[in-house]
Amino acid sequence: MIITAKQAGKEKKAANATLNAYLLDPVSVAPKRLRPAVIICPGGGYEHLSDRESEPIAMQFLSMGCHAFVLRYSIAPDSFPYPQMELAYAVSLVRSHAAKWLVDPEKIIVCGFSAGGHLACSLGAFWNQKFLYGPLELTPENIKPDGMILAYPVITSGPFCHKGSFLNLLGADAEDETLRRLVSLEHQVGSHTPPVFLWHTSTDDAVPVKNSYLLAEALTENGVSVEMHIYPTGCHGLSLANSEVSGDDGRCIVPQCQNWISLAKTWLEHL
Repeated sequence: MIITAKQAGKEKKAANATLNAYLLDPVSVAPKRLRPAVIICPGGGYEHLSDRESEPIAMQFLSMGCHAFVLRYSIAPDSFPYPQMELAYAVSLVRSHAAKWLVDPEKIIVCGFSAGGHLACSLGAFWNQKFLYGPLELTPENIKPDGMILAYPVITSGPFCHKGSFLNLLGADAEDETLRRLVSLEHQVGSHTPPVFLWHTSTDDAVPVKNSYLLAEALTENGVSVEMHIYPTGCHGLSLANSEVSGDDGRCIVPQCQNWISLAKTWLEHL
């Protein structure tokens, strides 16, 4: 499935998004069973998209009994709010096909890694904002995610920011203080934000763990349900933290972090 910039409410030839669907067939004993849908946003600093955080993640969610979707969203030089509009449109697309695809329309989850975590969390913060749903000719309810799974997410544009992500996301407006605060998500989440599953490592040397702490504090202050796991060791971009997503150097094999996906499964089951 292809989401074009025109469909996302913007006329810009360079902006395109691809939504790859991984749909489970119904089982004979429960042919009408509705399943959660997880829309995956890989990381890459809004500069590229990581294949390590794409299909391998989708396969894990399939094994949990979820339908999975991988969104290949617009990156630099396309800037805010193009990626956010594309994710919003993707949620609305999945929701509008819920009956056909046997998706539970009240369990459409966005899952993001690093800058993809920023993208996923942006939708959780902005789904009720007209600048996002208006150009799409949709309603807030069309684009609202029902939960967010965020892995070592980029959150803040403040002192603990990942500078490259915001340079790529904002482009020529990267020094605009009003816009920088708008995309600094610890200031934008509120009681309207859906429940969150969040994990990070203390030794992340690219996106400081403070990003997750700031987000968790803001969510808690606003009464939003959040489950957070901080692991003691591990580099940035671990994905599944196993051999499937690690190079020959084994740098991304971190056994302590591998259980995040099973913890996310339990969280999903009780959402």
